[in-house]
Amino acid sequence: MTEQQAQAVEPGPETTPAGAVATAPAPEQTPAPEPEQTPAPETTAPAKDRRVLRAVLRWTAAVVVFAAVGAGTAYGITGMERTDVPGLATESDGRWDYPTLTRPPLPSGSPRPFAKENGAEAHYADPRALLLPAPAGAVEDRALRGEDGWLPTGDFLKEYADADERADLRQKLKDSGLRHIAARGWKTEDGTRTRIYLLRFGTSAVVDELSAEMAPFGAPGYQLRGTEASVTDEGFGDLPWPGDFPRWAYTESKPYGAEQVRQAYLAAGDVLALIVQSRKGTAASVPFRQTVTLQGQLLG
Repeated sequence: MTEQQAQAVEPGPETTPAGAVATAPAPEQTPAPEPEQTPAPETTAPAKDRRVLRAVLRWTAAVVVFAAVGAGTAYGITGMERTDVPGLATESDGRWDYPTLTRPPLPSGSPRPFAKENGAEAHYADPRALLLPAPAGAVEDRALRGEDGWLPTGDFLKEYADADERADLRQKLKDSGLRHIAARGWKTEDGTRTRIYLLRFGTSAVVDELSAEMAPFGAPGYQLRGTEASVTDEGFGDLPWPGDFPRWAYTESKPYGAEQVRQAYLAAGDVLALIVQSRKGTAASVPFRQTVTLQGQLLG
């Protein structure tokens, strides 16, 4: 019988069980009074009180459960990265995932390129070790490795569109005492192609003269292949720069052809660097500026 049913049944007059024989007391005898009994103390609460007690217990248990779940959820969120939490994810700003950069060791007793005691601003580290590594997920362009890591001058000049300009630049590189060209390139998943060239000369003075012709203010001095008209990248000059040397960045202006080309020159002591990025449609500015800045850190 349920509790509700038990509460609904009212106590009635005493009944005689079926099959029992009723016996009347003898008229001449008066039954002795039963001894007075003290009622036993109640050990259970009334029905209404029991319902209230059960409700309190149920709510207490619920509060404990919700508190435990809430604590577990808070712990889970604080232990997650921001990008793992729905609604709090931060979209990428377009930067590439480069490995940790490490400058190559210098020969014993050799100063850094822009140290006070290095008046020639010479790089004593191997230029091949100064090339920026490819970012995560990129496919390297093995053709730019050249022989033993040195790229022939003719392969470098293929970056330039006009045959007459290539011939003129070849002569200038020769007259300036070009020693080596170290190069590296790759292609990322979005189709962006990157090429980096480090041209090493005998002195920083030669690099200063050559960069004035190759990277004048307003537009590059020599037209790269695949470009129509390139102008100064206005926003690039406002970015923090890690090096103690000048740099010039240009972007191809509209209308351009099937792809857009971005380029930058760095006059880092006795090294003249050229960084080129191109992509079908539009070449994004963020990875380009990131790449140029990181390459500048390695040269600085």
